Amino acid sequence: MRILIPTAGSRGDVAPYTGLGAALRRAGHDVTVAASDAFAPLVRDAGLDSRALPADPRTRGTVTNGRELVRSASAFVAELGQGFAEAVAGGTDLLLLSATTAPLGWHVTEATGVPSLGVYLQPTAPTGDFPPVVTGSRSLGRTGNRLAGRFALRMADRIFERAVVDLRRRLELPPLSAAAMRRRQERADWPVLHGFSTVLVPRPADWRARLEVVGNWWPHHDTAGRLPARLEDFLRSGPRPVLIGFGSMAAGEGERLSEICVRVLRRAGLRGILQSGGAGLAADTDDVLTVGEVPHALLFPRVAAVVHHAGAGTSAAVLRAGVPGVAVPVTADQPFWAGRLAAIGAAPGPVPFRSLTAERLADALGRVVGQRAHAEAAAAAARRMAAEDGPGRVVAAVQRLVRPDDDPAGTGYRKH
Repeated sequence: MRILIPTAGSRGDVAPYTGLGAALRRAGHDVTVAASDAFAPLVRDAGLDSRALPADPRTRGTVTNGRELVRSASAFVAELGQGFAEAVAGGTDLLLLSATTAPLGWHVTEATGVPSLGVYLQPTAPTGDFPPVVTGSRSLGRTGNRLAGRFALRMADRIFERAVVDLRRRLELPPLSAAAMRRRQERADWPVLHGFSTVLVPRPADWRARLEVVGNWWPHHDTAGRLPARLEDFLRSGPRPVLIGFGSMAAGEGERLSEICVRVLRRAGLRGILQSGGAGLAADTDDVLTVGEVPHALLFPRVAAVVHHAGAGTSAAVLRAGVPGVAVPVTADQPFWAGRLAAIGAAPGPVPFRSLTAERLADALGRVVGQRAHAEAAAAAARRMAAEDGPGRVVAAVQRLVRPDDDPAGTGYRKH
């Protein structure tokens, strides 16, 4: 089967699909990932075909409040919609749609008849268990959480509306609003497989039947790969260091953040590794080393703790390594994941990026490395996550599409 996975966003919105795609390829499928051209090398390194999608979120800078987030998302979706049909349609037997591409991909499936499944990295369906991921981690009560969840979906519909109108015109489909298409998919019980762990987000009991939480899809990396020699030497030269990085966040903040990080490490008496990332962190001394992109799976188990921006993938990778962390959420769904880490005890309360100071970060980091409770909670989470097989669950769902007779109980997925 020829499978296309279109996904849009930052590196964290693309990397997990390289691991998922590699698992599907091992199962005998031809897999292509459609994403921004900037991530084509990442996709090809996983042995997958790459296809370009319009829109590159890296050109939009970092946003730290809700109003800026809506404006940035609207501009990004408008750009994504231009050329989306051309990038996605054609030569495909199955679409696996991310949360950022599903509101457009549904219209492509209507026009082409190609079936689709959702493969989401965040929970987007309303539930009483927690508020929408884009509003943070503070619960509004069961009724309030559900109402807020529905409001968040309506806001997303508004963000996608113009792109949907243009896309349907390009596909020669009759007019249909973004909200009406979403409701149609909900009534059809369109299946969504969520690629995160039940350790962090147990499946809500009030979700509709075909919303599943299957476990993480870890970014592909060469199992024979090794850490750079300079990094390996640093790790072996003393006590376990602390890793500090903000992923693709905080562009233009490198000088200020680097100074804060060095002050925090010195104050805590710890060695440190700075991951340059989008911020451009940089500091090299006898006890601080700067590195670029390094597979989480190779580095995280070798450190004492991780200070990070609480992206969904990074938060899960820290837990998988069984090490505690300090979350410094910047925007979007990051406060939600930071709150989940704190809720299971694997991290202290988050230090919001907007109020980040050396004193606050040093205090949180001191608690993480000085108290066993956080490390023990992280290790317990890692053991539970090891029992999950997120890619295997997706492969099985795809197989039920290929051979529906293999599912006599009738629990497979309909073609839409």
